[in-house]
Amino acid sequence: MNIIYLHGFLSNSNSVKGILLKRYIEQYTEHQIYLPDLNMPPLQVLEELSLQIQQLEQVVLVGSSLGGFYATQLASRYHLPAVMINPAIQPWILFRKLFGQDKIPLKVTEQWTLDDTQLNDLEQLAAPFVQDASKVLVLLQQDDEILDYREAQRYYSAVTHQSMLITETKGNHGMDNFAEKIPMIIQFLSDSIK
Repeated sequence: MNIIYLHGFLSNSNSVKGILLKRYIEQYTEHQIYLPDLNMPPLQVLEELSLQIQQLEQVVLVGSSLGGFYATQLASRYHLPAVMINPAIQPWILFRKLFGQDKIPLKVTEQWTLDDTQLNDLEQLAAPFVQDASKVLVLLQQDDEILDYREAQRYYSAVTHQSMLITETKGNHGMDNFAEKIPMIIQFLSDSIK
């Protein structure tokens, strides 16, 4: 199994959850893991990830926050199993609310500045519902300080496209107890790829 971990906004390929997942996979499994840096415009992110997916076999995705949004689009496009961790559902709205018009364009890294065109691109990319919803596990925490967990609950529990949802009280956006969930995540992905 080839696992691609998609980090969130204002993070990078050395994110805490990505490194925890990598250590677990290397220590306890025969799987391969990839931690791409997603700090680039959304269309470029999806283009590069699509190329990577097409070059690998038995691909599964794990995405956190904005990475969860990307994972949803790619899982739908390529019919892949995926696990979403406190995923962003409408990041274009979230970023406009968080940063306002006075801070956009927002310099994210030396190479990438998020602008209104890219926010519009995110909106255009959004799938109306998740394809192959039975291959998707969504992990939510109610005390997420960035995202309203109910948006993800509504999106991933559409009547004809229901994913498996685990919603915990308390918690936070970073999902501090993520390490405890890794064995379950790997088992879900392994079962879904068969």
